[in-house]
Amino acid sequence: MKTKNKIIFTVILLISFMFLLITVDMIYNFRKYGVKSIDDKAHAVAKTIEHALTSQMVNGTIEHRELFLSQLKNIPNIDKIWLNRSQKVIDLYGEGIEEEKYQDAIDKHVLATGEVQRVINDNLFTQSSYRISIPYKATANGKINCISCHTNAKEGDTLGSISLKMSIDDTKEMGIATVSNTILIALILMIAITILLNFIISPFLSLFDSIKKVMHKAQEGDYSYRVEKAKGKEAKDVSLWINGLLEKLETTLENIDSKISIFLSDNQKVTSKDHLINVKNTVDRLSDVYKFRKTIEFDETNDVIYERLAQILETQMGVDEFNFFEINTATSETVVVYSKKEILCDIFNLGCRSDRTNIIVDSTQFKNICPACTNCDGFNYFCIPYSISNEIDLIISIYARTKKESLKIKEMIPYIQDYVDAAKTVIISKKLMHTLEMNAQTDSLTNLKNRKYLEDTIPKITSQTSRSNIQYGVLLLDIDFFKVVNDTYGHDIGDKALKLVARILNESIREADIAIRFGGEEFLILLYNCDEESIFTVAEKIRTKIEQTEIPIGTISIKKTVSIGTSIFPKDSENINDCIKFSDLALYKAKNSGRNQVITFDESML
Repeated sequence: MKTKNKIIFTVILLISFMFLLITVDMIYNFRKYGVKSIDDKAHAVAKTIEHALTSQMVNGTIEHRELFLSQLKNIPNIDKIWLNRSQKVIDLYGEGIEEEKYQDAIDKHVLATGEVQRVINDNLFTQSSYRISIPYKATANGKINCISCHTNAKEGDTLGSISLKMSIDDTKEMGIATVSNTILIALILMIAITILLNFIISPFLSLFDSIKKVMHKAQEGDYSYRVEKAKGKEAKDVSLWINGLLEKLETTLENIDSKISIFLSDNQKVTSKDHLINVKNTVDRLSDVYKFRKTIEFDETNDVIYERLAQILETQMGVDEFNFFEINTATSETVVVYSKKEILCDIFNLGCRSDRTNIIVDSTQFKNICPACTNCDGFNYFCIPYSISNEIDLIISIYARTKKESLKIKEMIPYIQDYVDAAKTVIISKKLMHTLEMNAQTDSLTNLKNRKYLEDTIPKITSQTSRSNIQYGVLLLDIDFFKVVNDTYGHDIGDKALKLVARILNESIREADIAIRFGGEEFLILLYNCDEESIFTVAEKIRTKIEQTEIPIGTISIKKTVSIGTSIFPKDSENINDCIKFSDLALYKAKNSGRNQVITFDESML
């Protein structure tokens, strides 16, 4: 109820200040009015006496003024009254009677200056008095000409003065009574206002204090507090509305927080106790991961996906030194799929502890925890295993140079987990699509490319030759008398012969060249950027090697020969399919000319 007390105290203080101002103003004005009233009364008495004395002077009875002056003492509310003659009057008429002699310095001053003098003696608890001395000045205007009698005076000279002394206790008592009544009224009014304020605003102030307390707890993340039940219909309605809203907010935030957090890694769920902040942070992370997922879905290869994951580690997580490895769970074959740092461990020969144990390797716990990390002095390293599929594990190896970097990496591990989880299905899909594509373009028996691969590759080769001004050697090869092998030794031996030829072809050509199983026992070879002499040399090398290679059949072995026809693309034709036909014509001629030889196409074969 602090707010309520503050408001009531402020109102009382304001009212008290206002009444204080009113009281001070009233006292000041009352005193001013009282002094003015007395002053006006004194001037009226002085004027009356002046007229009376002047009349006596005009009527010739001035000698009898003593009786008149003695009667002035009986004027009500006047304690003392006396007259004073100026020196000019004394010089002309003498000092006069006792009542006309000046009394003190004030009278002298008035006679000398002709100025009215007032002396107010104000006492709160004792008697208070008012003294005034008023000058009488000579005038020649009007019905009475003072100069006619006072021949030694001129217009404006002070002829005398009258002094009055009276009590102002009645006026003071009246002022005190008025001020006291005013203060009493003010106190009664303040009490009434306080009671009224307490009755009217107390429910709302109580409600406000309760809301303030609830909002303070909500600001700290605790939405379980509720507004206390308030008095008054309006206050009750407001408290019910706020409590209902808080109930919905708390329940909704808890539900959202618990449900959407399942999309993130388990060790990332414990964050702030404020559900609203949790929801915001979780939504932000989910949004980032979703954008990453939608982006990599349209990437062509897993290499691009790993590049994007590396970019996330660098730009968003501030990790600078790391490598990505793919490990085949069946063969333990390890492949570097992204490298941002020199590989410090001998993972290829000594294996990966993280992959073997499926546990994060953290050198901050044990310095030499991984025996494969032989060159990691001066670094802390973290190897984090992720299972992409039953066949593939992804290992992210991160290096840290300082303790601060190590702590930062530990905090980032759950975030990395989210992005890897988002990428898993896409990586698997890309690998599956690549496998299907490879199977569709690979001969299952010889593992050479097939004719579908040739059809898909021809547009690229055509574009490449026109753009780079290079040429391809086109070799068409056929095993001589292959049907005899199948008929004599069976298809198993025939298949063995086909595999042997395929192996020799792979050993005889470069990585940029392409070997294709073109038909049953026919093979097509495309030699990248090769001149006519080199084409013949490679063809002759293949022919000779096949001729010299034995095919084991139980306890015996056989040898086979091949015939080869060659052409040059785009020299012989700008259409590669025409060049393949030209090589076929040359092969046909080699077959008809005794087999086991290389024939180069020329236009005479058309």
